[in-house]
Amino acid sequence: MKIGVPKETFAGENRVAMTPESAVQLQKLGHECLIEKGAGSAAGFADAVYEAAGVTVVKTAASLWKEADVIAKVRVPNDAELKRLTKDKTLISFFNPGGNAEGLELAKEKGANVIAMEMVPRISRAQKMDALSSMANIAGYRAVIEAGNNFGRFFTGQVTAAGKVPPAKVLIVGAGVAGLAAIGTSVSLGAITYAFDVRPEVAEQVESMGAEFVYLDFAEETQDGSATGGYASVQSEEFRNAQLAKFREIAGEMDIVITTALIPNRPAPKLWLKDMVDAMKPGSVVIDLAAEQGGNCDYTVKDEKIVTPGGVTVIGYTDFTSRMATQASTLYANNVRHMLSDLTPGKDGQIVHDMEDDVIRGATVAYQGEITFPPPPPKVQAIAAVKRETPKELTPEEKRAREVAEFKAQTRQQVTLLAVGGIALLGVGLVAPPSFMQHFIVFVLAVFVGFQVIWGVSHSLHTPLMAITNAISSIIILGALMQIGSGAPLVMILAAVSVFMAGINIFGGFLVTRRMLAMFQKS
Repeated sequence: MKIGVPKETFAGENRVAMTPESAVQLQKLGHECLIEKGAGSAAGFADAVYEAAGVTVVKTAASLWKEADVIAKVRVPNDAELKRLTKDKTLISFFNPGGNAEGLELAKEKGANVIAMEMVPRISRAQKMDALSSMANIAGYRAVIEAGNNFGRFFTGQVTAAGKVPPAKVLIVGAGVAGLAAIGTSVSLGAITYAFDVRPEVAEQVESMGAEFVYLDFAEETQDGSATGGYASVQSEEFRNAQLAKFREIAGEMDIVITTALIPNRPAPKLWLKDMVDAMKPGSVVIDLAAEQGGNCDYTVKDEKIVTPGGVTVIGYTDFTSRMATQASTLYANNVRHMLSDLTPGKDGQIVHDMEDDVIRGATVAYQGEITFPPPPPKVQAIAAVKRETPKELTPEEKRAREVAEFKAQTRQQVTLLAVGGIALLGVGLVAPPSFMQHFIVFVLAVFVGFQVIWGVSHSLHTPLMAITNAISSIIILGALMQIGSGAPLVMILAAVSVFMAGINIFGGFLVTRRMLAMFQKS
């Protein structure tokens, strides 16, 4: 098959759906690669580099669409591009099937197969094709960089001879892929970072990255985001009011606010309202990553940067990924390559559109003259977080009964072990000579006492292994001290050496532990 990549026609779009590196991998699958002249130049990939990778450079878009069997794009195709489809062609692109009914009808009319990259199901096997996550990751990172470019201070706090600089306070609203990328970038730059999300299960992820999760004093049972494909769900009006009240409470403290809240195929929810922006200090920055669907902020103007009367900069750019075109193109081209790899199971250059495959079926929105959107639920569901039940509080009587039951169980176990051990010793004594039994009984008692002494040591700040070795060394010292009073010079020397070596082991262990703990102390 011939895989063709045209130049993006959307104004300001710098990304490209194929890089020289991905083209090499596609050729290993048996495909031939074509690209329109200049399609990769805005992303930093010259035509000569493509040619060196074995890609054929086609002069015009019309020639490429006519010659290619599979068309790979970034942006949603316009009507002129869709009209170039035929029933023997496959289109792989972002398509917005939920809001592009006309495009779906046109694809159906042409009989072409259309794979929408944003429809790749969020299951483990499909992560390598998840273009939404790839692009959201870049957008989250770029949002923090854009905020820093418009913020008049450091992110990190500093104490210098010229004065003290307090750290910036950053709030990330929405802890999805873009939000987590923004959190990681903000924390790494040294800002005090806060994050909020309607899905309580992400709080642990946020805190593990060094940010502080903003909790609501609200008792509503929120739906697990994992059960909805990783997306946030619509919340009740009471929850929204509690959320806005919390934002109003902290708005005046925040220097930078980055909003990322989007629900698929719905207008972006308004979360950072006019009064919250007005409460922020002059020079503060709001980055709205939901501007393409109306924005989370009342002041947001799509594709523009404005300054409010209160001196707050509000940025509503929709091309954050395109502003990092080289990186974005590399990741998106890899997503497309992995999709084509699944479509070419034989690695023989032949596309096999298996509609029984969860990933391919989920991403396919038009197939053989039929609209196949929306897809059925995948056979393999994303694993939702298991709801933890609060353990029942026991009454004093129940606690007492449980303790008595545990004591009786331990007593029965110990009595059984002693009985079995006594019978075993009796059996050995019936057949073994008296001289053997004397030493054997001492050996058994030593094992029993040693076991109780060693395993009874609490490791506390030490590792269990160190606690056990210290206990063994202590037993060696006790044994050696008992032999030092012996009249034999050799025994006394060996006993002294034993005390010395075991002492080194114990004191050295404590010394190493202190040095290890000191490595994690700030002062």
